[in-house]
Amino acid sequence: MIFTEALGRLEDLGRSAVALLPGLAIALALFVIGLLVAKGVRAAVRRAAELRDASLGSASVLGRIAGGVTVLVSFLVAASVAFPSVSAADLFNLLGIGGVAIGFAFRDVLQNLLAGILILLTRPFVIGDQIRAGSHEGTVEDVWVRATVLRTYDNQRVLIPNATLFVDKITVITAHDKRRLAFPLTIGNGDDIREARRVIVEALRGTEGVLADPPPEALVTGLGAAGVDMMARLWIDPPRRRDAIDALDYAISNVKEALTAAGIDLPYPTSQVLFHDQTEETDGARMRQREGWPAGSDPLRARWQVARGDEAAGRLTEERT
Repeated sequence: MIFTEALGRLEDLGRSAVALLPGLAIALALFVIGLLVAKGVRAAVRRAAELRDASLGSASVLGRIAGGVTVLVSFLVAASVAFPSVSAADLFNLLGIGGVAIGFAFRDVLQNLLAGILILLTRPFVIGDQIRAGSHEGTVEDVWVRATVLRTYDNQRVLIPNATLFVDKITVITAHDKRRLAFPLTIGNGDDIREARRVIVEALRGTEGVLADPPPEALVTGLGAAGVDMMARLWIDPPRRRDAIDALDYAISNVKEALTAAGIDLPYPTSQVLFHDQTEETDGARMRQREGWPAGSDPLRARWQVARGDEAAGRLTEERT
């Protein structure tokens, strides 16, 4: 009896499986067609993005997103054909519940994904730009869906999450064609400021890599401890780091040589230290050496009295003077 019932259930399952085979075959064919369509959609979206002057990275990401949506729709259509009892509404409800669960589980991943898409669409920087983000600075090599690949100047690869770049402040060093550089210097107090400014500007104009427009300039920024503080400013093109380092190297060298040849002093801070030995009674002229000593004809005795707290004796010593 039990064997007969089990055999009957197996026969029902077999008939159900045979009945599903045509639907499964059709669903498989539809899904394969959907994959081919997704491939074409991916290429079409990428091409359309490139025609609208989008970067290669943004065009590729937009193409992958469009292809993924097409694959998802193809899967839903194939599932509806393969299992007629499952409606499209049931599938969307299942996707909605699963989407919420996935959203909570992969919140950071989805956040970086959305930030990467927005970066590719808004294009605050492009591949090849040199940027500064926090403590990292380098050249943008690629923009992935999750992170941006930065190559530092010492040839290290840094992956910065897209959410961090999208929220925090970044500096795009190569956003414009020209870049201004500056370096400080100090001339002597006795030197002519106008002559020093003329010498500095002429030296900068003759420096390799320095633009004539905007012209270089030398500004007085203050009166320092060693002399007159000035700031030399110049413009370069292109504004990449290597060009900036070379331009500063040439500019500082030329300015220093020109100022030296013109007889303009480049002083450095100096300090005057006075040593007052107050440990022996016979050291120094204590009547003229007042630092740390009470006034009076007998400063050594007065200091000893004050150290003991004998204020009256101290005042008496001063009255004698």
